[in-house]
Amino acid sequence: VSRNPSEHILQRLALKRMLNFNVPPVKNSTGEPVWKVLIYDRFGQDIISPLLSVKELRDMGITLHLLLHSDRDSIPDVPAIYFVMPTEENIDRLCQDLRNQLYEYYYLNFISAISRSKLEDIANAALGASAVAQVAKVFDQYLNFITLEDDMFLLCNQNKELVSYRAINRPDITDTEMETVMDTIVDSLFCFFVTLGAIPIIRCSRGTAAEMVAVKLDKKLRENLRDARNSLFTGDTLGAGQFSFQRPLLVLVDRNIDLATPLHHTWTYQALVHDVLDFHLNRVVLEESSGMENSPAGARPKKKNKKSYDLTAADKFWQKHKGSPFPEVAESVQQELETYRAQEDEVKRLKSIMGLEGEDEGAISMLSDNTAKLTSAVSSLPELLEKKRLIDLHTNVATAVLEHIKTRKLDLYFEYEEKIMSKSTLDKSLLDMISDPDAGTAEDKMRLFLIYYISCVQCPSEADLEQYKKALTDAGCNLSPLNYIKQWKAFAKMASAPTTYGNSAAKSLGLFSRVMNTGSQFVMEGVKNFVLKQQETDDYRYFDPKMLRGISVMPAIVFVVGGGNYIEYQNLMDYVKGKQGKHVLYGCSELFNAAQFLKQVRI
Repeated sequence: VSRNPSEHILQRLALKRMLNFNVPPVKNSTGEPVWKVLIYDRFGQDIISPLLSVKELRDMGITLHLLLHSDRDSIPDVPAIYFVMPTEENIDRLCQDLRNQLYEYYYLNFISAISRSKLEDIANAALGASAVAQVAKVFDQYLNFITLEDDMFLLCNQNKELVSYRAINRPDITDTEMETVMDTIVDSLFCFFVTLGAIPIIRCSRGTAAEMVAVKLDKKLRENLRDARNSLFTGDTLGAGQFSFQRPLLVLVDRNIDLATPLHHTWTYQALVHDVLDFHLNRVVLEESSGMENSPAGARPKKKNKKSYDLTAADKFWQKHKGSPFPEVAESVQQELETYRAQEDEVKRLKSIMGLEGEDEGAISMLSDNTAKLTSAVSSLPELLEKKRLIDLHTNVATAVLEHIKTRKLDLYFEYEEKIMSKSTLDKSLLDMISDPDAGTAEDKMRLFLIYYISCVQCPSEADLEQYKKALTDAGCNLSPLNYIKQWKAFAKMASAPTTYGNSAAKSLGLFSRVMNTGSQFVMEGVKNFVLKQQETDDYRYFDPKMLRGISVMPAIVFVVGGGNYIEYQNLMDYVKGKQGKHVLYGCSELFNAAQFLKQVRI
C-alpha cells in the first residue's frame, strides 16, 4: 500500500510552483533560473521558512527575500513575487509599491482568498499608476497553514492568540468574537484540504468548539463543491482532483477533552526541546555561555550570544531520534561522536591534501570544481564535515536540555506524573514533591499539581487543598491556573463522565489513547466514547466502497481545536507505527509548550 503525498510535500510543491511564476518547475532543468525578488509578510515568512531553505530559494532564482512592510529600494528591472495575506494594511502597501514602480513585473499571490472589493482596490491603484501591464498575475494560493513535519501542521503562528485556547474558552467571549475565531480556523483548514486536493469525511465531538468548526467547514466545502465552474476540488489545479476517489478522515477534537497532557513533563527529544528551550517553527535558539571568567572584577556581565540551529527533515540524526527517550539520544550523540573521532585523522589528512588546515568548516563550500577530481577519498570529505556539523549541533542542544533536566530534576517530575496519570502507587507524597526546594521551578510544581488535580477521580478535601495551596504559594506559584482548572473540572463533571488516563505507566497517551481506542471509525459521540474499550467498537466492521483496495491510502487527520503540543504528536506517531497501512496526520490551531499553555489557563 503506497501513501499519497503528504501535505508537507504538496505545500512545498505549491510554493515551488508559485516561485516559478505559477508554472510547475521543470525537473533537471540546467538553464539559469529567472532572477527575482520575493516579498512576503510575516504570515508568508512563517509558511515558507520551515519548508524551503535559503539555498533552495537561491537555486530557484530568489536573489532577495524581503518583508512587505520593510523599507525597500526600487529594483526596476527585476520581477517581484508577492506572497502575503489579503489584509487591508498589506493591500495598501502593495498599491503603494505599484505607485512607486518598484519592480519590473508584479506576481501577486495571496495566502488566503482575496475579496472582490480588495481586488478592485489593486486594479484602481494599477490604473492610477499606469502599471496595469506590470501586474502579470494574481493568484489565490490557499496555503494558509504551516507545515512543520511530514505528518504535522498548525494553523498559524502570527496572531495565534486569536485562535488560542484562551480565545475560545474566555467566559466573556461574545457570539461575534466566537464567529471570528471559528472563521479563522475554518479558513485555514479549508486551505489545508485544497492543498491536499481532497474532501474529508468529518467527525467531531458534540457540544464543543470542535463541532462549531465542523459545521462551518462542512458548509464552506459544500458551497465550493456546489459552484462546479469554480470548485477548487476539480480540474487541473495543483493537488486538486487527484484523490477524488479516496477520502481523508478529519477527526476534530476539543482541547478541553484533555488538559493534562499539555502540562506534562515529557521525556522524548523533540518534546523536551520544545518544553525547555526556545524552539520555534523548527528552529532552536541557544544562549551561549558568556565569558565571565576573563572579565575584570566589577565589570558588567557580557551579553549572552545567541546561536540558532534548524532542526529539519534534512537532519538525519533529528529525523531518527526526535521521538526517542532523551537518555537514548544522549547515548546516540556519544556513539556518533566516537565514530566520527575514529575518522578524524582521515579528515585532517584530507584537509591537509586540500590545503585547508585551520580553515572554518564552511570553507568546504568554497572549494573549486578541480578538487572534485581528487581521489574518491576526498569526495567523502563534505559528508564527513556535515556529519561533524550535526554532531556538534546535537551535542549543544542535548547539553542545553540536560542542564535543565539536572537543575530542575525533570526526570523525577516525568516519572511522578506518569504514575499519577496511570493511577500507580506514588513512592513520595505530592506535598513533599511540591515542598522540595531542590526539585523544579515554581512552574514545574504548578504543572505537577494541576496534573494531579485534573487526573484525580475524587478531588482533595478543602482542608487538604488549603495545605497544597500554602505549599504552592510558599514555592512561589501563582494560583490563578488552579482556580481556572477548579472551575473547568466542576463544569466538566456536570457535562460528562470524568476523563480517565489509561492504566499503563509506560506511555501516557492522554487524548489519543481515547481517540484511537474508539476503533477505526473514530466514533466520537461526546466525551463518553473516548473511554470505550477496544472490543466495544471492534464488533462493528467498517466498509467504504469508495476505498479502492491495494492502492494509496488517504490519511486520517486528527486536529485539535484549542491548540496542541509535541507530546501528543509523538504519542500519535508511536501509536501509528505498529499499524500497517495507516497514515495519520496531527494538526492543531496553535502549537504551545507547557509554559505557554499555563499562561492561558488562568482566571
